[in-house]
Amino acid sequence: MALARWVLFPIFVKLLQAACSDVLVIQAGLRPLQVRKAADSQVRRAEQGSPAQRPLGLGLAGGGDARGPAGARDARPACPVAAANPPSAKRPLRNSSPRAQEVAPGKPPPELALLPPPPPPPPTPATPTSSVPTLDLGEQRERWELFQKRQKLTSEGAAKLLLDTFEYQGLVKHTGGCHCGAVRFEVWASADLHIFDCNCSICKKKQNRHFIVPASRFKLLKGAENITTYTFNTHKAQHTFCKRCGVQSFYTPRSNPGGFGIAPHCLDEGTVRSIVTEEFNGSDWEKAMKEHKTIKNMSKE
Repeated sequence: MALARWVLFPIFVKLLQAACSDVLVIQAGLRPLQVRKAADSQVRRAEQGSPAQRPLGLGLAGGGDARGPAGARDARPACPVAAANPPSAKRPLRNSSPRAQEVAPGKPPPELALLPPPPPPPPTPATPTSSVPTLDLGEQRERWELFQKRQKLTSEGAAKLLLDTFEYQGLVKHTGGCHCGAVRFEVWASADLHIFDCNCSICKKKQNRHFIVPASRFKLLKGAENITTYTFNTHKAQHTFCKRCGVQSFYTPRSNPGGFGIAPHCLDEGTVRSIVTEEFNGSDWEKAMKEHKTIKNMSKE
């Protein structure tokens, strides 16, 4: 019996050594897996929790805790997850402040939402353009520019002059005004003027000889603020004159309230070719108007 124990004891020792060796191998294989799982769990808690809950020793060269003893730092294995993801590679937070984290993504902060919207920019004023300079004048461009230069007119003024000349064929443009020059006008009429010499109470005293034109052919160039008006009796006739020098260069006659009576002696020289004078019995105005066949229509186009 003792011999059998002596023979079996070495065999039992070898079997025990083999079993212990297998246990050590299994433990050695499980330990790295447990370390990785623990490190992953600590990283997730660190990203979801506060800085106080972050694992100690992550991101350090030795994988240990900077606040622990040196022996503890040396004893702990380096974390493979921390080595693969250093702190510099972590994704930065977009809204670092607690106030910014409360605001939903894509929405302005509450203090900005209360501000009124900025006013729209003022509209750009439209630049006035003229179609005349863009016209294709062709070979007539040189004549056009020379005409403007001689007449000292802008493109608009030159076009108006030519249009008026075409529309008022047989007429000329007369210019005139009062004595002091405060009132100036232009009028399109014939170069051969038909003048009425009225003998009514006011025309006789002021020697109001005049020719009549439609209102569309008369244009006041300046002096509207220097004109004053006198009326009497029916107040249909508007006797306008310069309040500075007192000269009546034009007025609105009772016979033609839709036109103007122009004083030929107030026109500038050079446009009148001839004058024919007709007496009008304004002292008996109603009878003279009935007997005259053309005077009432002289202000019509």
